[in-house]
Amino acid sequence: MHAVDIIEKKRDGEALSPEEIKWFIQAYTADDIPDYQAAAFCMAVLLRGMDTAEVTALTLAMVASGDTLDLSAVGDYVVDKHSSGGVGDKTSLVVLPLVAALGVPVAKMSGRGLGLSGGTLDKLEAIAGFNVNLAEDVLIAQAQRIGLALGGQTRQLAPADGKLYALRDVTGTVPSIPLIASSIMSKKIAAGAQGIVLDVKVGEGAFMESIDAARELAAMMVGIGRNVGRDMVALLSSMDQPLGLAVGNALEVAEAIHTLRGDGPADFVAHSLEVAAHMLYLAEAGAGRPADIDAARGALSAALDDGRGLDKFRQMVSAQGGDPRMVDEPSLLPQAAQTITVTAPTGGYVARVAARPIARAAFLLGAGRERKDDKIDPAVGVRVAVKVGDAVSAGDVLATLHVNDSAALDQARQLVEAAYHISAEPVARPPLFHGVMR
Repeated sequence: MHAVDIIEKKRDGEALSPEEIKWFIQAYTADDIPDYQAAAFCMAVLLRGMDTAEVTALTLAMVASGDTLDLSAVGDYVVDKHSSGGVGDKTSLVVLPLVAALGVPVAKMSGRGLGLSGGTLDKLEAIAGFNVNLAEDVLIAQAQRIGLALGGQTRQLAPADGKLYALRDVTGTVPSIPLIASSIMSKKIAAGAQGIVLDVKVGEGAFMESIDAARELAAMMVGIGRNVGRDMVALLSSMDQPLGLAVGNALEVAEAIHTLRGDGPADFVAHSLEVAAHMLYLAEAGAGRPADIDAARGALSAALDDGRGLDKFRQMVSAQGGDPRMVDEPSLLPQAAQTITVTAPTGGYVARVAARPIARAAFLLGAGRERKDDKIDPAVGVRVAVKVGDAVSAGDVLATLHVNDSAALDQARQLVEAAYHISAEPVARPPLFHGVMR
């Protein structure tokens, strides 16, 4: 086979065979195909698309480029989750302990934040001593022992995806839905779980800004999973405003802990219970037991109320070298030197809390990184005080900026101010979800 023939075939809108896709990915991973030809391939896919059979073949080719994780020692049926990224999305910190507290073991590999997207590993590292660099055997052994382990993705899982993504990032081909779907699913399949719940964000603060695009991505990923024998659920969740109240690493950890104590923001609690309920549903059905989504929500709500989820989170923190005192006293988490409030210029009803400017403000304050080797400040960020639909009076606090370096303070404050719109008329609260695909 020849790379140029495959590129031209996709350029002309023809479907590629599994053999052609497998050969191309193998050759690129082995450095036998140069970046400029791989970039041309990605652009052809962006412009011409791929059908589900092609994307499944691409996904499996990337899975085959490295190791796969064998989770059979963890449990007969293991469930994983993935979020496509959102502002204030600390869902894993609540969902995974709750699911594990009900006897469903979780061994999850997560990532770091880049740009405006936050990373679960960065959040966890706000806890003093927390070790996210777990070898695969250590990850599995911990999941066996306490039912929950959360670490970073090893380089051996789907290395073709990492190489291809780095190229897409600099060639304008990131927005391709087939390439996004295969990127996400190659890592999920390689991670070994039989059941996968996808939290696909849609809205102003998400990568997929329209419901139609989010639905297309979700359908493609569900199709890939089904084609390779995985049980799949995809939730389309709203990301027009931040999820919960906290945006920033230590701030989000503190909010997750308060949520596990039964004192979390209503939208974040409801979102977490819904994602966890679908994970529990898959686990029950996969194990051959009667599965009911309402019963799953009820059981998870009980585990939240009686503290079992918090206990499981504390166990994970201790097992991975973190300071459990920070779980018991979230005020011990990193704190910013100063806080600056943004207040309502007039009374009325909150009609808009734009997620992207809030995320940008947190990024400018030091909560995110431009490049993978940049350092982040775990203490800084933005905590919103009101959400869409809330009534406010002139002078009420809309948000609080947590600041260590004031160099970007003015710009961050302007972004937060611009994120809010106050209406004279009452505003309905937006839905948390736009649909479910199974």
